[in-house]
Amino acid sequence: MQDELRRPMMQILSFVKNNTARDNDGLIFALDPVTQSFKRKIIMNIAPLFDLTGKVAVVTGGGNGIGRASARILAQAGADVVIADMKQDDAQQVADEIETTGRRAIAVACNVGKEEQLQNLVERTLDVFGKLNILVNNVGIGGGGRENPFKITLADFERVYDINVFSTWRLCQLAVPHMKASGYGSIVNISSMSSINSSPDMSAYASSKAAINHMTANLAFDFAPEVRINAVAPGAIETQALASVLTPEIKERMLARTPLKRLGKAEDIAGAVLFLAAPVSAWITGQVLFVNVGGKQTLD
Repeated sequence: MQDELRRPMMQILSFVKNNTARDNDGLIFALDPVTQSFKRKIIMNIAPLFDLTGKVAVVTGGGNGIGRASARILAQAGADVVIADMKQDDAQQVADEIETTGRRAIAVACNVGKEEQLQNLVERTLDVFGKLNILVNNVGIGGGGRENPFKITLADFERVYDINVFSTWRLCQLAVPHMKASGYGSIVNISSMSSINSSPDMSAYASSKAAINHMTANLAFDFAPEVRINAVAPGAIETQALASVLTPEIKERMLARTPLKRLGKAEDIAGAVLFLAAPVSAWITGQVLFVNVGGKQTLD
């Protein structure tokens, strides 16, 4: 019985093997039954468009949430990955997970608000892997409806910008020369749907993410043509950060304004990160990709 089930599949595989050929671009030619010549391109092999083999990626905040999911999917696409996180143990756990798949990975303790630690991150990447091709600026703080302008200080506001905006700009500045030298560079900044929403008690976080959007668009001109830079703006994603402020009532209101009737997962954002990091998006730069299922998920 099993042989009977397998026979049709084996016949198909035999036909494909004997009647197709692949060129250097990964395009498949079919054998014309009349002329007996391979002359028509019928299928494009899309695998090379997402292939990051030989590339080296740095992911900040890579120990958890969106950063962890992004590091893992980049490794699955073939990249070697540097996981940067303030929590060394979390970063090391992700690095260990990646290495079990056959890719190389290292963990680097990094507070992106510290200049010397940003420099060390780039230096460690070059020391271990010899190059830097992809940068995911994922670290971010603030938000959560906890920024009442009469209860936070100017120092609180400045810290949000230090982490969300200034460290992103500085790490780009440090990384881009090495990307240009390598011949391949893609930067993905993690923004937020908050960058275009209007909500109470979110002025520092939301405006910092709006700054990321506009900074990304402008840096695209500065880094081109060798290096592309884009941003992903997530909606409400089920992470530890959201869990700290999400109540059943808030979740119900969010889902009422969400077409797909579920909150996002870190892997949903990681897919967008891979798209912008990979060759498939070779003609995309300076853009912000909103991944929020077309809805408006806010805390109010």
